[in-house]
Amino acid sequence: MGLLRLTIRRPRLPRTRAGQRKAVQLLMLLCVLALLPATWLFLATGDRLRTTADAPRTEVAVVFGAGLWNGEPSPYLAHRLDAAARLYRAGRIEVVLVTGDNSRKDYDEPDAMRAYLTRHGVPDGRIVSDYAGFDTWDSCVRAKKIFGVDRAVLITQGFHVRRAVALCQAAGVTSYGVGVDAKHDATWYYGGAREVFAAGKAALEALFQPDPTFLGPKEQGVAKALTAGRG
Repeated sequence: MGLLRLTIRRPRLPRTRAGQRKAVQLLMLLCVLALLPATWLFLATGDRLRTTADAPRTEVAVVFGAGLWNGEPSPYLAHRLDAAARLYRAGRIEVVLVTGDNSRKDYDEPDAMRAYLTRHGVPDGRIVSDYAGFDTWDSCVRAKKIFGVDRAVLITQGFHVRRAVALCQAAGVTSYGVGVDAKHDATWYYGGAREVFAAGKAALEALFQPDPTFLGPKEQGVAKALTAGRG
């Protein structure tokens, strides 16, 4: 039996100077196109980033989900919730909208976030849950259309904060971002690398304004929490 020989052909490179020049120009164009979404994020959010020390006084803070470990907030999510609790105790926010994934019975980010906040000094009546915040765009659109949020402080990690602010701005929510500190571990580097690719998706979402995965009827949770807090 003869041996089957596989021949792998290498891609041919242009041999002429004109061909090489066109190849370099094409490569440069692809690089520019790849960087455009990230550039848009920086330009759209340049004056919108704050810290917990200088965050503007705002009725609502939005905390985005970031995963659970054995039913409890992951360390990254806990950092976000700690920042929200600090802002509440400092009197800089009145209500916390926790938005995350509850697409199955055994995974409930919003309830875990609520429990964590109540343990850290935020009254239960000042917390509103969005159970269909499946991604950043969904959370921003639902904050506006379902919960009636017009202005908010957004709390997330630094590598995600620009995308969150840009998308909420596109969804009609006047937004300021608080990027919390995080240990530069493997998760942090993964999150930073992921944002390079997520920027392209964000640009398309801001441009075409798709409906979220689940919209549903309007809810009065934020308005009721604000009224109760002032009563």
